[in-house]
Amino acid sequence: MATLTTVRPPAGELPNRPKRRRRRERPGIKGLRRSLQRHWTLYLLMVVPLIWFAVFKYIPMSNAVLAFKNFNVTKGIWGSPWIGWQNFELFFHNPVFWTLVKNTFVLSVYTVAASFPIAIILALALNEIRTGLFKQTVQLVTYAPYFISTVVVVSMTILVLSPRLGIVNEGLGFFGVPAVDFLGNPDYFRHIYVWSDVWQTTGYSAVIYLAALSGIDPALHESAKIDGATRLQRIRHVDLPGIMPTAVIILVLAVGNIMAIGFEKAFLFQNPLNLSQSEIIATYVYKTGLLNADFSLATAVGLFNSVINLVLLLMVNMIAKRITGNGLWS
Repeated sequence: MATLTTVRPPAGELPNRPKRRRRRERPGIKGLRRSLQRHWTLYLLMVVPLIWFAVFKYIPMSNAVLAFKNFNVTKGIWGSPWIGWQNFELFFHNPVFWTLVKNTFVLSVYTVAASFPIAIILALALNEIRTGLFKQTVQLVTYAPYFISTVVVVSMTILVLSPRLGIVNEGLGFFGVPAVDFLGNPDYFRHIYVWSDVWQTTGYSAVIYLAALSGIDPALHESAKIDGATRLQRIRHVDLPGIMPTAVIILVLAVGNIMAIGFEKAFLFQNPLNLSQSEIIATYVYKTGLLNADFSLATAVGLFNSVINLVLLLMVNMIAKRITGNGLWS
């Protein structure tokens, strides 16, 4: 009879066993799991802000369907009849359409063009001041207006520019110049709006650039001094390149919101005399949606405005990334 013999491996060697295939995790999933284990407390802090954004920002986006419907209060948003693009066509064929777009665009561009460079100049000037007390005083004076509410700023501006009691017209009268109704003249509206906004927000914007300037390596300034660079040359070749990434991001965000200019200040400065330049998309949406109760048309106008902002944001970010190499999504 044949006998079965087993072949044993030589001493010191392990038998050949079939290798088990280990389930490999993707590098991204593995890194995410490791990050969750190490920094779970930081992720826990993000839960509340994410819930807030989901509840108050993303879930309400579903109601944008109202722009394509003829809203009926009794049927609700989802039960109202579908009318397609009629609300958009009604807005585009409105005689005030181009006036609204022009007023909004010009006012927004004027605001960005005035406030953006002034904040950088103020930050560079404060960064060069070595006296602590004077620097802190200037920062306090320029930063404090940011905490004043828009209603108070508008009230102060109206009082200052009042034709009868305003300090500006009192000063003009001292030199024999007749009183000027600044808020009643449409030509002055944009200047009043923009420069009151510059006065209110420049100090806050300068703080952001000061934080960027504090991150510049002091050795660069020391090297520039050794090479004989003047103060202006150091600002040009050291400080400005150092804050360029921050400035580009702020500029991209500002241009991305160029059609979403604030409603409150424009509405509070608005009156029947300056309506030709003070009527913007935001005030038109308020009057159409709340005062005239045409919620579908108001939603369509707001959706159109948001789409324009998104397109501008993507375009400007792409251009800035190609020119400077910096953008919102690196």
